[in-house]
Amino acid sequence: MEDKLPVEQVIEILKQDLPTLFEKDISYNIYTQDIYFQDPVNKFKWKFNYRIIFWTLRFHARLFFTQIYFDVHEVYQSAEDTILAKWTVRGVLRVPWKARILFNGYSTYKLSPDTLIYEHIDTWDRKPSEILAQFWQKGVDN
Repeated sequence: MEDKLPVEQVIEILKQDLPTLFEKDISYNIYTQDIYFQDPVNKFKWKFNYRIIFWTLRFHARLFFTQIYFDVHEVYQSAEDTILAKWTVRGVLRVPWKARILFNGYSTYKLSPDTLIYEHIDTWDRKPSEILAQFWQKGVDN
């Protein structure tokens, strides 16, 4: 069996991966095969599906946004088997009125005894319908 990663190393990988998740793929070696993911609009299990959700995020980011950022504020161990990441998504939609999207959230990662992430739950600071409503608001020209 492989040596387990120290929690600090898992945190470092998340700190490296998360800010660029709209631009490039993340590292999947810190997740279990049967990773469970949930956010306000998705719920599924297995690493294959987890890879698809990140591909979909990158695809839609390029398709629908002229600018999009995943600002990571902090990533830390909040309990022996838990890592928390606090973040903000902000962007400018590819529409003539340059609508802006902005919402905050946090990711709760649960660690198995061998320090792999087996659960990833995202919590947003507003409902998906409120985030979608931002698409119709006129943005401010820079």
